Amino acid sequence: MVANKIETVAFGLKQGSVAGVNIDVELVNYKDINTVTLYLNPKRQESYYNYIIALKPERVIFNPGTENPEFYKLLKQNNIAFEVACTLVLLSTNQY
Repeated sequence: MVANKIETVAFGLKQGSVAGVNIDVELVNYKDINTVTLYLNPKRQESYYNYIIALKPERVIFNPGTENPEFYKLLKQNNIAFEVACTLVLLSTNQY
C-alpha cells in the first residue's frame, strides 16, 4: 500500500514496523478510513466487529482465509461495503 502511495495505518497484536508504517497495538480511533483490509481469521475478528464498524470505513476487504459471512451481515446492516479479495492482487492489477 505504501509503495502505491496510499496513506496507511496498521493495527496488530505485536508492535513493530512494516514498510515504514508503525503497527499500533492499542485500538486507535482513526479518522477518515477508506478501507480496512483484514488478515485475521473469522474467530479472531469477532472482538473487532464493533471497532471496525465504528471506524466507518467505506469498505472492508476480506483477504483469503478471512471470509466471514457473520461479519458481512453486520457490515451490510451498517452500510459498509465489503469484498472478498486479495489486497495485494487488487493493488498490483490497479483494481484497488
